[in-house]
Amino acid sequence: MLAAPATAQIANDTNSIQPQTDTAADSSSVKAATISGQAPDSSGDGEIVVTGTRIVRPNSTAAAPITSVTAADIRAQAPINVEEVLNRLPQISPDSQQNYQDSDGRQRIKLRSLGFERTLVLVDGKRLGTQNGQDTNIIPVALIERVDVLTGGASSVYGSDAVAGVVNFVMKQNFTGVRIDANYNFYNHVNKSNLVTQTAQNSGFSPRLGQVNDGGRADLALTAGTSLFDGKLNMSGFVNYRHADLVPYDARSTSACQLIQTGKDGPLSCSLSTYSVSGFVSPGSGTNAGRQFVNDPNGTRTFVPYGTGVGNAANPYDGYSYQRQDNRVNAGGFVTLKLSPEFEVYGSALWFRDKSINRYPTRVFAAANYGSDLFRVNCNNPFLSTQQAGILCGTAAGTATTVPVDVRYRFNAPFMTDTYTNTGIRATGGVRGKVGDAWTYDIGGVFSRNQQIWDSSRLPNFDRVNNSLNVVNVNGTPTCVSGGACVPFDAFSAGNGNQALINYLYGDLDPARQKTVGLLYDVQANMTGDLGRYGITSPLATDGVAFALGTEFRKDRQFSELTPGFIEDYGGAPSDLSQHVWESNIEVQAPLIQDRPFAHLLQANGGYRLSKYSSNPNKFTTWKIEGLYAPVADLTLRASFNKAQRAPTVVEAYQASNISFSRQGGSQNDFCAPTVTNTNGTITYGTPIASREVCRATGLSDALYGSTTLLCPNDQCTVRSGGFTADPETAYTQTYGLVVKPRFIKGLVFSVDRYRIKINNSLGYNDDSYYTDGCQRSNGDPFFCSGIVRAANGTLYAAASGNPTSGFIRAGTTNYYYSIARGWDFQGSYALGLGSVGRLDFDFNGSLTTFAGGQDSPVQPQRNCTGYFANGCSQLLPKWTHGLRTTYSTSDGIFNASFNWRYIGSLTSANNSGDAAIGGTPDRAQTTFYRIAPASYFDLALTFNIARQFAFRVIANNLLDKNPPILANSYNISLARNNTIPQRYDALGRQIAIGTTITF
Repeated sequence: MLAAPATAQIANDTNSIQPQTDTAADSSSVKAATISGQAPDSSGDGEIVVTGTRIVRPNSTAAAPITSVTAADIRAQAPINVEEVLNRLPQISPDSQQNYQDSDGRQRIKLRSLGFERTLVLVDGKRLGTQNGQDTNIIPVALIERVDVLTGGASSVYGSDAVAGVVNFVMKQNFTGVRIDANYNFYNHVNKSNLVTQTAQNSGFSPRLGQVNDGGRADLALTAGTSLFDGKLNMSGFVNYRHADLVPYDARSTSACQLIQTGKDGPLSCSLSTYSVSGFVSPGSGTNAGRQFVNDPNGTRTFVPYGTGVGNAANPYDGYSYQRQDNRVNAGGFVTLKLSPEFEVYGSALWFRDKSINRYPTRVFAAANYGSDLFRVNCNNPFLSTQQAGILCGTAAGTATTVPVDVRYRFNAPFMTDTYTNTGIRATGGVRGKVGDAWTYDIGGVFSRNQQIWDSSRLPNFDRVNNSLNVVNVNGTPTCVSGGACVPFDAFSAGNGNQALINYLYGDLDPARQKTVGLLYDVQANMTGDLGRYGITSPLATDGVAFALGTEFRKDRQFSELTPGFIEDYGGAPSDLSQHVWESNIEVQAPLIQDRPFAHLLQANGGYRLSKYSSNPNKFTTWKIEGLYAPVADLTLRASFNKAQRAPTVVEAYQASNISFSRQGGSQNDFCAPTVTNTNGTITYGTPIASREVCRATGLSDALYGSTTLLCPNDQCTVRSGGFTADPETAYTQTYGLVVKPRFIKGLVFSVDRYRIKINNSLGYNDDSYYTDGCQRSNGDPFFCSGIVRAANGTLYAAASGNPTSGFIRAGTTNYYYSIARGWDFQGSYALGLGSVGRLDFDFNGSLTTFAGGQDSPVQPQRNCTGYFANGCSQLLPKWTHGLRTTYSTSDGIFNASFNWRYIGSLTSANNSGDAAIGGTPDRAQTTFYRIAPASYFDLALTFNIARQFAFRVIANNLLDKNPPILANSYNISLARNNTIPQRYDALGRQIAIGTTITF
């Protein structure tokens, strides 16, 4: 799929559904018009609304770059969620919640690598939902007419959150007729030997090789609509079902095990787990205390040493979800009642339910997971062989004596699951219309409710594990000493899959469930006016000054409910958070010169918004200044300068203000205390880690420098999170560019735009090491050292129960320094007519990122992570990415073939960057796994249109079945344990799709 810039959406179009021709002509006229900054012609009484402004006028143009993904682009890709639609755009930081084991299944959008909190998502120009918990799963792909992506600040138009930009989903509405959209796709991949398979075999694992066809995904949508009363009333509705099959990690040779590299350029190994189907046993007493054994995998009751080898250690992630099992249902509808040009009632509703799972092996966990003593086994346990009893019990073997033992076991049984059920409803309604020829109004609102229920698998009951290990022989039958419903646990042979035992160990546990609900109440009143109707026009222009006025009330609320079982496993407490805001805004659009020599168009735009949040005592303002200059119709220069602000979300505001205490982990936490060395029980004290000058900057007297009184109990100093006021962050964004539409090359349009985004007082979370490490590195700068708050006696430990005001290290969500994003966007479209043979359409979208990162404090250098990975460079942004789609269509529209080239530039380890700010010092430079080569993916879509009521599509994405790049320690890079970056690369191989659209 490829996207080209767009500026306009066509609203209020009452035409009936047109047959789905799936040709490039569906979108080429929109793309060409919008790249050039001109809105495409509307049909009927349709009004043109430019994304990025609320001013409604037929000749609206955009001063900021906007990228559009059309329905034809979407159909050529055969996606089944919004995530896949947008991941191919260079302006989007790719996400892969469906290929991420630890995900909660919610899909969110991140522009310019600046986080989803800074990207405002709209549906038909109104907010999708609250920033916390919003889920674009609610948007059915089959109902998307177009997606407009405006990059750069737009807070003065749409309010807070539009710091990185706006993504506006334009839905298909006002249908008449019936349409069925159906897609089925699957992965067709050849698993080949590679570096991972060699390492996996060395660890005793058996990688899967050869061809696989898996990961089936189905998407079926039914849409129907009708118009009544001469088209005054239109009603349409849809229902959409989607299913995705599980693809586990071990289904791909590139993820046959988690590849681990210890140390720079060290040897490779697989991540191993003691939770083996052979069982793991470690005596807690006697001469064998601390030794590690597994049951002989060949089935004999014999302990063998734990380690690599077939059946010994386990592959802990073999069954993890590479593609999550998922089921989703969407439904909704749209209604408009046009009583007169002055009064139209409208409404819409979207609903969805999405259920996905994360899989985990069914296990008996180590006793340490309970914070308890070891399990105990009786030495006359009938499951113990003579050899096993001798190792565990020594001379007590065969007696009723119980001995401590660490038992871990992965059952040969179905997986446990964490289940995420996400549901949501979004309803809009209002009235709109025209007042004369000059005025329009829209009074309406949005209600959105997103709910997530997380049902987590639990640890088996500790006491029941203990009971099931205390087993005696009763008339030849192993029987629990405790009696009752206890089922004996044979932990001393391989391959135990006793479901009755599993039911006993996991039975009667309180459910671990967390329910989180996010609510949005949004009421808006907007009015636009064209003052040209009253003669308020520049003497050198033909169009008059236009403006828009608006006011908005918005309330966000999030609350959670936790079961006792969830609190027991994860901690936390129920919450109920909310904030509201009142806003007012004004926009002005002033054509200054039109259709004059050397000034085909000169136009100035401006905007201003005033906001007052309940969570902050201060008001704040945002504004924009924009300009368009076209000396001739072929050439347009455009520029936009915005001050955008983002207030903290309700969760961020709570995290910042709420005070909580914890303990800092580690072996030595107060860097002004003496270092401690324990040699065979002899303790010696050495020089503190920090210098005397640094410690003095934390408020410590010289007399206490190196004092043992500073040592924190159990080497864990107190950390206080919260106690801050989170202020809005402020972004200054600039975009300026050039649009060329040469008359001497008919059908060609291209644009080049430069963007610069700088966010001051950036909101984020910093742990205690931010202050301790920064204080040391800066040689005592107060910016960091002020986060180390000593008690009167100089210590950094205090009882949380007293809510102390000193004696801790700070942490939490607060404002820090700034974030930066800079680069260039290149977009183009060319339509080449071939006469009776047909036509060719070329669409290009490329992005050159020059800066992605920021600066954490005034005394630290800027961190530019463009083109780098690791060491905190988590954006994973190559310097250059692009898409180029070429589409051939026959003149009769019966057939088209679309070929897409996706290019992803190289990525280099930050260790090899040569930039000390991101860890690129000479001593850290790697010779292995330091570079990811550029990657090209090719997609092919063939469409056949039969009788204009039936379209049939065959699509191959990643046509050449290209493998993803392989990385060691991938979890530290991409939060995935599959040895690659699934957000960025096609990780599962070639995808074959078959789709159809039928209209009646």
